[in-house]
Amino acid sequence: MRQEPRTAAPAAGENPALPDDEPLTLPADRTEGCPFDPPAALARLREEQPLRRLRYDDGHVGWLGTGHATVRAILADPRFSSRLELMHNPFPGLAVGELPAAPIGDLTGVDPPEHTRYRRLLAGKFTVRRMRALTERVEEITAEHLDAMERHGPGLDLVGMYAHPIPALMICELLGVPPSERDEFKRLAAEVSGTGATIDEMMTAFAALTEYVRELVAAKRAHPTDDLLSDLTTTDLTEEELAGIGGFLLAAGLDTTANMLALGTFALLSNPAQAAALRADPGLAETAVEELMRYLSIAHTGVRAALEDVEIDGRLIRAGESVTIALGAANRDPERFPDPDTLDVRRRATGHLAFGHGIHQCLGQQLARVEMRVAFPALLTRFPGLRLAVPPEEVPLRGGPGLYGVQRLPVTWDEE
Repeated sequence: MRQEPRTAAPAAGENPALPDDEPLTLPADRTEGCPFDPPAALARLREEQPLRRLRYDDGHVGWLGTGHATVRAILADPRFSSRLELMHNPFPGLAVGELPAAPIGDLTGVDPPEHTRYRRLLAGKFTVRRMRALTERVEEITAEHLDAMERHGPGLDLVGMYAHPIPALMICELLGVPPSERDEFKRLAAEVSGTGATIDEMMTAFAALTEYVRELVAAKRAHPTDDLLSDLTTTDLTEEELAGIGGFLLAAGLDTTANMLALGTFALLSNPAQAAALRADPGLAETAVEELMRYLSIAHTGVRAALEDVEIDGRLIRAGESVTIALGAANRDPERFPDPDTLDVRRRATGHLAFGHGIHQCLGQQLARVEMRVAFPALLTRFPGLRLAVPPEEVPLRGGPGLYGVQRLPVTWDEE
């Protein structure tokens, strides 16, 4: 199903055409019936001016980057900080005021030299070679969950039975969670990322999960095994840093991949020709995964703070100003990707920004790639008649400022 560019009038609050120097508010509303497209207003803004003034809810006036080249340049420039406490929140309707500093161990919210120290310790654990070595285990876990789906029979939620448990178990493998504790670990992880939970419930679950990781770190220090946490106990990281990094790896590697597997399946089932192409040729998995990452851009928006005056696209960004980066719009930039609103699993979508760019590019991207390259074609091959069990407009979507995805994905198939 081709997603055509939209030219309808902007919805309320989505900024009619404005002069370049007049601040706008961040477009957030997606076009009804187009669940895979970024807000249409972002495409118009990208065409008019890929770097525009943006008014934040707290009154701060910063910037919005929408073009691929613009966003890539900002992500690559060390003069832009990732420290949360330096940023302003761009999302309308959320609490304003100063953001807290990133939790200990969170690589995404710190700058060098702290970021460099953490990244150097972890980078060797996430090499392409090491992640590819996990492919066999990913295949086993995937087959187990396909078997469970077959035993269950048609009519199930793909999120709960496939998209969430596969990356959850791979995180267990990576961190060395004992098999006897994995059900409890998965339960806590599901509560942390639960789309129906309140903020307080999610924070309570995250605290319980962090405490579990803290106890796991102590166990690994006393009795190391062949896993990432055991490796890290031999470094100069403190107990608090080890627990924080464990929690960070969980948050960064579970919810993102689970959302990609679910929303990616929704996109493939909504584009039958693309699903058929991948089913007929599983060798397309590599290009299909990169294209789905580009096309969906589930981590759709980021923020950076200027540490000094910086000129981008001929415009002067002053020290202290926040710059919001619309990754979804950048990955749909026709100057970088021809016919960008069409899903094409044969496209070589190299250069997409779905994993970020620069020093903060996703550390676990190779593991995520392995999981998706296995899980998508395996699902389509095992269930060639897989289809949505509800009309597309009834699939409950997950919006908000964090990750975009689906809350549930009801699917069915015809039994032979």
